[in-house]
Amino acid sequence: LNYLKRKDIERYRNLIEQLGLRK
Repeated sequence: LNYLKRKDIERYRNLIEQLGLRK
C-alpha cells in the first residue's frame, strides 16, 4: 500500500486489531 502513509497504516492496523478483539 504505497499510496498510504506509514502512520495511516499503523492506525488502520490498530482499528483492525480492535475489531478483531471485539468480534
